[in-house]
Amino acid sequence: MPPAELLRALGNKYSAEILDATDEPLSAQTLSEELDIPIATCYRRIDELTDHDLLELHDSVLSDDRRRIKVYRRNVDEVTIDFSESLSVAVEERADVTNRLDEAWRSVSQS
Repeated sequence: MPPAELLRALGNKYSAEILDATDEPLSAQTLSEELDIPIATCYRRIDELTDHDLLELHDSVLSDDRRRIKVYRRNVDEVTIDFSESLSVAVEERADVTNRLDEAWRSVSQS
């Protein structure tokens, strides 16, 4: 993905707040409420961040009223922007150990 495109997605209003909040999986509704983001805007940012592999659909959980709710978690731990030579954006994905622990926990909790 071109660095300018990734930088544009990161620069959109609310993108940084959503990434910061999704260290743990959260639904769009929860993000909207906790960050005071209009729900339609929240879904647009989630879609954009997901398209750029910065956010991922983590799971689909049952709500108290037995509805499926998608929860999202950021897919990155660090983003570095460098302008020294030419624009470059380096993305450090979540640690594999963290992802494996999350998967194991999800398997156990669904049993």
